[in-house]
Amino acid sequence: MFARFLLSAAVLGLGTGAALAEQVTITLLGVGDVYNFEEEDGRGGFARLNAVARAERAANPNTLYLFDGDMLSPSLMSGFDKGQNTIDLTNIVPFDLAVPGNHEFDFGPENFFEKMKASKYPWAAINITNADGSAIEGLGGVMMKEVAGLKVALIPVAQDTSPQVSSTGDLKFLPTVKTAIAAAEQAIEDGADLVVGVVQTDMVNDRALLASHAFDVILSGDDHSYATAYDGVTAYVETSVDGQFLNPVDLKIDISEKDGKRVIKWTPEFRFIDTADVQPDPETQAMVDKLAAGLDETLGVEIGTTETALDSRRNVVRGEESTMGNLIADAMRAQTGADIALMNGGGIRADRTYDAGAKLTRRDILSELPFGNVTVVTEIPGSQVLGALENAVSQVEKGAGRFAQVSGLTFAYDAAAEPGKRVSEIMVGDVPLDADKLYTVAVNDYILGGGDGYAALGGGRIVTEGVTGALVANDVMAYIEKMGNVAPKVEGRIRKLGQ
Repeated sequence: MFARFLLSAAVLGLGTGAALAEQVTITLLGVGDVYNFEEEDGRGGFARLNAVARAERAANPNTLYLFDGDMLSPSLMSGFDKGQNTIDLTNIVPFDLAVPGNHEFDFGPENFFEKMKASKYPWAAINITNADGSAIEGLGGVMMKEVAGLKVALIPVAQDTSPQVSSTGDLKFLPTVKTAIAAAEQAIEDGADLVVGVVQTDMVNDRALLASHAFDVILSGDDHSYATAYDGVTAYVETSVDGQFLNPVDLKIDISEKDGKRVIKWTPEFRFIDTADVQPDPETQAMVDKLAAGLDETLGVEIGTTETALDSRRNVVRGEESTMGNLIADAMRAQTGADIALMNGGGIRADRTYDAGAKLTRRDILSELPFGNVTVVTEIPGSQVLGALENAVSQVEKGAGRFAQVSGLTFAYDAAAEPGKRVSEIMVGDVPLDADKLYTVAVNDYILGGGDGYAALGGGRIVTEGVTGALVANDVMAYIEKMGNVAPKVEGRIRKLGQ
């Protein structure tokens, strides 16, 4: 950090005695959280993203195109190909560097390793190792690139909470912020002229990275939002979602010499691109059209009708009883014969509503359940069911994906109470939950393995193992096809006390 301060002091001390030698522009184009191969409402998608990347490189050869996490999943297509479509589409206009997001591990680490090998660009993350701390083959670290005669250090950092929200196996994740700052400071020691953080992490960590002033630029994904900032030391971009809004940053750099030493001074210029105004890249669009045609044939099949309105909006499935949540949980329980079913709201993804009378298709269900999770039945005592429900509402005020949609039971909770002491009035059918009684509980394999904080589900007798269970999406489709018409209602399964 001391070396970083000396550089800043030298920049600020640039005086009239310095002879201006050169002016260059380096463009940084960051993108993250790109899941869907197609546009949405005429905006985003890989064809428009690739068009922008091509145009930026054509306009300025000193352009770095950087990916800050999350594309292999979740999406409708990834339920079939485990994210290969995103690799094929990004290989058309390769990144200079890609950082794995937590969703790169939704289908397990082996799938990510396969997709990494299929990529025509390098993947890197300085804070992911094998369980024994050794480096992962093919996954790089800090990348020092020479651009316009300058040494640009790219610091690739993944989200350290990935093991809690994805299927990372036994991979080890070091602390995001601490590891990133240490690497940035080391890059300065190693002679970097510019330090760029390419990070997949939430805004809380982003603020900590910004406050460190260890970086010149931070490009961050994960939050699905668009933001820019500059505090006079560090420029920052939160890179939107699905390539809908892009923000190339042009670093206007003066390179001069003073007292025999090179002095670098730069200012950022943020440019806003609404991809609704971008003509799709023809080569990419041809691949997109082929993918879409294949999906339409398979997924356009109608499987039933909903007699009531369905709601899978993110704020609903992560904070209250939802008709879509009830439908999914009911299907899991009906297809397995379990006493209870729990579905984490974060696994319900389409973020939309359906009118009463809507015809439901395979596409609808796979859009809601894109992760490829398997329905598993475990037998656990009521005390663990209580623990699972406490976990479900432990972060409800944050809109966390662990919030549970349920079937076969009802409960109440007090969000104002201390986490772990919020749940009460649990009824299984018409009978109060018995802490010592064994119940069969249908869940998805992700939360059974402790995902989203569901450690309470572990240790039970597995009635249906993952290798023999059906996909959750298949269970729901089969249930709707069997019923013909479904009519889920919000009926008081989950009650928030004080309302």
